[in-house]
Amino acid sequence: MSAAPLCLIAAGGTGGHMFPAQSLAEVLLAQGWRVKLSTDERGARYAGAFPAEVAREVVSSATTARGGTLAKLAVPFRIGAGVLSAMRRMRADRPAVVVGFGGYPTIPAMSAALVLRIPRMIHEQNGIMGRVNMAFARRVDRVACGTWPTRLPAGVQGIHTGNPVRQAVLDRAGAPYMPPGEGPLRLLVIGGSQGARVLSDMVPEAIAGLPDEMRARLSVSHQARAEDGARVTAAYAAAGVDAEVRPFFDDVPRRLAECQLAVSRAGASSIADITVIGRPAILIPYAAATGDHQTANARALAESGAAILLPESVLDAESLRRDIRDILSDSARATAMAAAALTLARPDAAQRLADLVTELTR
Repeated sequence: MSAAPLCLIAAGGTGGHMFPAQSLAEVLLAQGWRVKLSTDERGARYAGAFPAEVAREVVSSATTARGGTLAKLAVPFRIGAGVLSAMRRMRADRPAVVVGFGGYPTIPAMSAALVLRIPRMIHEQNGIMGRVNMAFARRVDRVACGTWPTRLPAGVQGIHTGNPVRQAVLDRAGAPYMPPGEGPLRLLVIGGSQGARVLSDMVPEAIAGLPDEMRARLSVSHQARAEDGARVTAAYAAAGVDAEVRPFFDDVPRRLAECQLAVSRAGASSIADITVIGRPAILIPYAAATGDHQTANARALAESGAAILLPESVLDAESLRRDIRDILSDSARATAMAAAALTLARPDAAQRLADLVTELTR
């Protein structure tokens, strides 16, 4: 067996959990660690970008949030089976540290580490802690926070590490900002996989009412769900606006670096990208997010002047149009917003997390 220490990373089945987990794995591998990923079948589908050296362990887990009565009754048994399986694997190859990134698939690994008294920590991406991380917050040795401040259980101390970003974002960290002037204007519209429909409804209508001179210079990259794509494309065409509409952009960091303004949901990873590259933003939190955590995520940017926070409850095309127009017609304000975003960036978040992992082995 290798003498290198083993870090077991447990992460749930969404990009919001898996991207920071992947970033930590990459740093630890570079420092000579062995790394394993513990997730469920859904999470394994998001693990394609993890380095090949990361071993995958698929464990049984479940959530009470989905499924019928029988499925809910089976949840404790499925999680129990996952915990027993995780314990067997840890006894065979004992991790030096177990790190949880949230989501129900982390329960087996975190529970097994608790029983076996293995050093453990969690990383919470959002400004309001998720249910699973909340359950383990008092039972771990460190609580790392991606958003600051993070609402934590009474008596729990958090460490602000920031949210790790992908290498493609780091490659453009602090890229020079081209403020809006007389030339071309670029707008990037990004919404998470859930709830992006309101952006598809509101942004084209808002842009259609901008002054003719501004619309003529505008180029829009709009990430819209596949079922919304045709009507969003048609709306921009009717407004005479140059727009590229796709369900997914695989080059968001480049588009973010080149834009004068981003209109975005307030997911933790989107905010991390916006601050590390340093761009003005209009943030529209997903109203149905658990605990309204996207509003908590956006608060620091709004308070620092890096972003305008537009809650869905007051969002309409007129208010969105006003904010887009005001930023794109005021280069001094846009430049100040970009600079304010950079002050909130944590480009070294993955390294900070890795330092905590190493600290726990001492």
